[in-house]
Amino acid sequence: MTTSDNKNGKSRLEQIARRVMQEQGFLTDFSTAVMNELAKIQNTVTPPPAIIKDLRQLPWASIDNDDSRDLDQLTVAEVLPGNSVKIYVAVADVDGPVKKDSAIDLHAHQNTTSIYTAGKTFPMLPENLSTNLTSLNYQEDRPAGNNHRNDGQRFR
Repeated sequence: MTTSDNKNGKSRLEQIARRVMQEQGFLTDFSTAVMNELAKIQNTVTPPPAIIKDLRQLPWASIDNDDSRDLDQLTVAEVLPGNSVKIYVAVADVDGPVKKDSAIDLHAHQNTTSIYTAGKTFPMLPENLSTNLTSLNYQEDRPAGNNHRNDGQRFR
C-alpha cells in the first residue's frame, strides 16, 4: 500500500464520518461566528477571588497521554489521618471565556463531546480554546472547577 493509497483511504473515511455525523445531527465544522468569537477571547488569567482555594501545590495527574494538549480534567488523591483518602477532580473552566448561548456554546451544546473517528477527530471546542486558553497544561495557571470526596462520601 502506498502513501497515496493511505491518503485516499483516510479521505474516504473522513467523508463517511462527515456524512454519518451530519445524518445524526452533529456539526462537522466550526461556523464563521464561532471562529470570530474565538478570535476575541484573550489569554488572560485574572487573580482568583478570595473565595477560590488555590490548589496548584497538589501533585495533579491526568489520564490523558503525555503528549495531549487538551487537558480538561485532572485528579489527585490525598491520604488523610486514619488512612482515609480525599480525591480531588479538577475540570477546566470553559464557562469563563465562553459565554452562555454564544456561537461557541451553541456548537458545544449541539455536539456535547469531541467525536473521534478513524478518518478525523471532530472537536467539541475550537483547538485554541481546548489546547491553550482553557487547558490545564503543566505550569500554566488556569481556573478550574473542583470537586472532592472522602472515602465513603459523595462528591460535594
